[in-house]
Amino acid sequence: MGFWDFFWLMLWGYIFIAYLMVLFQVIMDVFRDRTLKGWARMVWLIALFIAPPVTGLIYIIARGRGMDERRQQVAADSRAAAEEYVRSVAGKADPAESINKAKALLDSGAISAAEFDVLKAKALAL
Repeated sequence: MGFWDFFWLMLWGYIFIAYLMVLFQVIMDVFRDRTLKGWARMVWLIALFIAPPVTGLIYIIARGRGMDERRQQVAADSRAAAEEYVRSVAGKADPAESINKAKALLDSGAISAAEFDVLKAKALAL
């Protein structure tokens, strides 16, 4: 295999992988879009199956701005969920929730009244 054969193989391989990435992004966006009705999703998916390059290009031109907004919304939702999880694990959740958990531990006998008071003070200090 000569240099130019290898060059063209790498170029077409890159183009094919880029094409697949665009195709999967379009498919994910079709399912992510809450404004599309079921029949519209079906039409887009059938069109992607019949003529993928043309349909992908048309979808990006027609709905590209919405794709970016939905992607950003998913990223923001994921970030907020991760931050909420970290807060809950770190004990920096809602003070009333922390006090309720501590009260449940006190009622079950897992902690003493003094330990409950310390936990309550920490929850109220946050």
